[in-house]
Amino acid sequence: MALTLKEEDAADWVYRGEGAVNLVLAYAGSSPSFIGKVIRLRKAPNNGLESNGVSVRNSIALTPQERILWKNVDQLISSSDKEIVGQLYVEHVMKPLLGSNYVDAGMHILVTREFLELVEKNVTGQRPVWRVDAARVDTECDFGLLMSDHSLFAYGSPRPSPCISVEIKPKCGFLPFSRFISEGNAIKRRTTRFEMHQILKLHHGEISRLSEYNPLDLFSGSKERIQKAIKGLLITPQNNFRVFLNGSLILGGLGGVAKNTDVCIAKKFEDELKSVIEVDDGLCTENLLTLVTEALQKSGVLDKLLDVQKLDSIDIEGVIHAYYNITSEQCMVCKELSEEQAKIYASLHSASFDESLRIVKDYLIAATAKDCSLMLCFRPRNEEDSGMVYNNVYLESTKQAFDFKVYFIDLDLKRLSKVRDYYELDKKIVSRYRQKIKLDRGRKEVTGLEACNGSLPATGIAVVEQM
Repeated sequence: MALTLKEEDAADWVYRGEGAVNLVLAYAGSSPSFIGKVIRLRKAPNNGLESNGVSVRNSIALTPQERILWKNVDQLISSSDKEIVGQLYVEHVMKPLLGSNYVDAGMHILVTREFLELVEKNVTGQRPVWRVDAARVDTECDFGLLMSDHSLFAYGSPRPSPCISVEIKPKCGFLPFSRFISEGNAIKRRTTRFEMHQILKLHHGEISRLSEYNPLDLFSGSKERIQKAIKGLLITPQNNFRVFLNGSLILGGLGGVAKNTDVCIAKKFEDELKSVIEVDDGLCTENLLTLVTEALQKSGVLDKLLDVQKLDSIDIEGVIHAYYNITSEQCMVCKELSEEQAKIYASLHSASFDESLRIVKDYLIAATAKDCSLMLCFRPRNEEDSGMVYNNVYLESTKQAFDFKVYFIDLDLKRLSKVRDYYELDKKIVSRYRQKIKLDRGRKEVTGLEACNGSLPATGIAVVEQM
């Protein structure tokens, strides 16, 4: 970590976005060391605690149980610097699984407290209010993770060129098939986790409208279904879809849930795309969908991602039992089950310790893959680019060739202690969705009865659900 960012450098870093754990800044200065880079800075909850009550500063290093869990990854458990465990996880666990060409583990650089304090002051007005209320920049953390800005092409390319980048959070791309899913939760085998979670988010007011996106379409391998999925994301971006032009956001939200794409937003977006996609007015957006679809199919990154997601082969309803084997605690799940119900999970509790470790480790890796994002970046290709190493796609409708690159981002290490949280969240998601189904059935029955009684007009009415 030879590079150090100091107070006088803070003005050169601008807000790019944030998630639950990190804040992302993009470089806007002139130093060759940082042009074309972003930095991820750790956040600290305003109450000083994480959701499980553990101090942020003490939660970074691997716990003794996590050191056992990751014992086969020497670099991870032998690191003398607890601050770089997350980077080592990306480098030595996720990169081999997803492909070295598609993963950038980044490098750590030192940051001073004064730099962090000034950054906090500079970006507060640009952050979503609810994010500001929840967390701040962690001024006790003396490092940041420096990475290439994957919304741009590499600095030093032979010519300046406009580029469009699309960030997608794909979410889980398969329906679980585990025999450990309880009979009461069988809906999980027929309905995507994403769709069910939408109902819970709507109930809590986290979103204003259900998404039109279906992850199964994106991972289907069908060009038509992939395009349908991208269109669904475009209409309802939420925090799953963003588009940048030359590194500046033109669709989606920074650090929070974006507005749904109405006519005005769609028109402005279409106009922004004209500088890159040379086609008649009204067709730029459609051609962008084609570009993204072609790049996803040509790169094969979704197949790689799905393979890693499917390391979760027994679902959280099975994993939670392996978790209690590892922690040597009484299984709180079995405690609430009848003797007959508990028999379903007996094989998990009789599994070897190493097998329990494998189950939980695979689940946590899969959890990273289900929560990561994909960044696709495009620029028009000219004849002088023939020697460039980028992949390319051709738009027949515009007679344009485009260079493109694809990277996975946000490949965060999931903590062992989160397994219990994942289990509780799963219960809430399924419970709320089952309530929604029950409510729908009740409404249909009432509507049918009213129709039979002649209380509805002959033309009928549309029943609009409000959760």
